[in-house]
Amino acid sequence: MKIAWFTEIQNVFKVHRNHENMRNDMAWMHVLDASHYPINSITEIESNKYDIGIVTIPKNPKFIDQLRTIDTIKELKRVCKKVGTMQEGPHWYFQDYSMENQIWFYNLLVDLDFIWCHNELDRKYFKGITRKKCYVNPTLMIEDNITPHIVNPDARDGVIIGGNMCRWYGGFDSYVVAQKFDEEIFAPSMGRKIDREDEMDISHLPYMNWLEWMNNLSRFKYAVHLMPTQAAGTFTLNCAYHGIPCIGYKGLDTQEHLHPSLSVDYGDLDTAVNLAQKLKKDTEFYEKCSKECKALYEKSSFREKSYIYTMNKVIGEVINETN
Repeated sequence: MKIAWFTEIQNVFKVHRNHENMRNDMAWMHVLDASHYPINSITEIESNKYDIGIVTIPKNPKFIDQLRTIDTIKELKRVCKKVGTMQEGPHWYFQDYSMENQIWFYNLLVDLDFIWCHNELDRKYFKGITRKKCYVNPTLMIEDNITPHIVNPDARDGVIIGGNMCRWYGGFDSYVVAQKFDEEIFAPSMGRKIDREDEMDISHLPYMNWLEWMNNLSRFKYAVHLMPTQAAGTFTLNCAYHGIPCIGYKGLDTQEHLHPSLSVDYGDLDTAVNLAQKLKKDTEFYEKCSKECKALYEKSSFREKSYIYTMNKVIGEVINETN
């Protein structure tokens, strides 16, 4: 099975096992042994080269404007026998495009053979608006080379929130709840930091590649990720790997599957605050949540072996159903 993956990254490559920045999309490409191409180079690739092509639609409107100048679907199907897309960001993201680009995006979706989504919620959405075959492509974590700075949960301290003070990450909600731990609050450095955010009583970690991030994450005892944006859910997945209890909104498969005792309805900060206080004061509850997320991760579809089993079935169905 030959698979090609198309994104706005302007390089042709395959992801090797020792890739130091093995974030989710790189992990997918590696495990599926996919060859990566810039989406805007599709006209330069020989015909009938791949069995399956997967397109991650660029977020940058300039790329979409460029793709609109060619018959993207025709070119993709010239190169690949079956063509689908992998959701990027929340399912509503395309509605921030110009009207012309929204129409282009929708027409692209309905002309594809299949759609891969982040979460079950997203699968229902895309199936509803396209009536196409839609599948959940589980968020994936490859564990090679992770060497946690701290393994013993008793040696951990501090609370880490999952993003910045913008609507996308829901950082303000997370910050309000994180304060209830009465611990130092940390946040990763992300691309959506807003003006004057550095003036808040939050310690922002320096930029790290994925492996550095995973090793450093093990330092923290608590996590809060009240993110209203349903996307890949890598933060909550990474926390579960280390056994770090994470309070988060429902809607992310990684949150609901791995931290069921700490998942709250969107906007229910009252329950989130109560959970934070209980994690802080009730040692037995903390240990239960820590062991629970670690155990659920160990048997989840987010691990490599289970992921391969799941996606082999999906790929087989893609080939058979769309013939």
